[in-house]
Amino acid sequence: MRLSLPAAVLAGCTAALLLQPAATAAPSPSSPAPQRHDFAGGGSTTTLPLPAGAGLAPRGTRPFELLGLGWDGPADAFAGAVARVRTRDAATGRWSDWHRLDADAGDGPDHASHGATAPLWTGHSDGVAVEIRPGPAGVPPGLRVDLVDPGPGAASAAVRTLPAEPPAELPAEPPVGSSVGPPGVLLTGQAPRPAIVTRAGWGADESLRGKDFDYTGPVRAVFIHHTDTATAYDCSDAPRVIRAIYQYHVKTNGWRDIGYNFLVDRCGTVYEGRAGGVEQPVHGAHTLGFNTDTSGVAAIGTYVDDQPPQPLLDGLAAISAWKLGLTGRATDGRTKLTSGSSASRYPLGTVVEFDAISGHRDGVATACPGDALYARLPDLRAAGARFQAR
Repeated sequence: MRLSLPAAVLAGCTAALLLQPAATAAPSPSSPAPQRHDFAGGGSTTTLPLPAGAGLAPRGTRPFELLGLGWDGPADAFAGAVARVRTRDAATGRWSDWHRLDADAGDGPDHASHGATAPLWTGHSDGVAVEIRPGPAGVPPGLRVDLVDPGPGAASAAVRTLPAEPPAELPAEPPVGSSVGPPGVLLTGQAPRPAIVTRAGWGADESLRGKDFDYTGPVRAVFIHHTDTATAYDCSDAPRVIRAIYQYHVKTNGWRDIGYNFLVDRCGTVYEGRAGGVEQPVHGAHTLGFNTDTSGVAAIGTYVDDQPPQPLLDGLAAISAWKLGLTGRATDGRTKLTSGSSASRYPLGTVVEFDAISGHRDGVATACPGDALYARLPDLRAAGARFQAR
């Protein structure tokens, strides 16, 4: 099923001058030659260089489902620029409206070596046009548009879904000297683990990511995101969206793995994100400046105006309560974190107090996770407290 385009990308982008594309989608003789990269898991990325930031006239391409711009300069080299794209529906041949790409999403590691826009999910597409208006710093080197085909996913004999742990009765007294209870027993502050679709379950191509795992200190806060992709999708298509984001984060952004620790679809299904073990404090790349001692959980969709469905909210609350509860952190509590990057809302080294469940925008100047989902964070904290056994 084709996923519908989001009505808009992040709010607040500068308005761009209209570009009237040529009627044909065929490449012109001066169009840059595409570079195709195929991966073991069946996915591929087609790269179209954008020399001198001149944009790209409408042209036909190999099939893709997600796109974004990348460059070789520092992450902020595209600050102030305006980038817009339109795509051709592979089934109908119709061209979409123009969509702005956010040039500074605030996702990523605290010390990124190069930059990329937030990705845009397009659904099954076979044509693209790009308009660029450079920012004050001009055009960064190596500017390109990457077209991502998530493919069928890698086959794996590994466990595809970790089953949910049923709630258990609390013991009268925690075992002396123990921070975790006996099998099947939850201690104060813990919550039952929800069912989690593993990386094998969503078809992750493990040959793409870094081979070593990176861990942080105990998780003290969860940052809620939205993926800024299509909202009206079949939940059976969520693994394709995750594979596309994963491929984009690794191959376009240059990260070691997908940035989020977990993702949740509109039906409430929870997916494992960055590799390293769902119970472990895996160091993610989700909230610039505050990736240390935190976990990033992304709602699949765009929740600026669209209201998040209740199953999605339930899934977000369940995984947040479980993850925080592993170290006895209350979902309705607060914690202090130290900024790891001056590109966040707070200068490097600043100690900041956050809610245990916070929004991406609380740490970074971004609209994520969208106004509609951000307004429901108090509900997530309260629901998480009910999940936790206390």
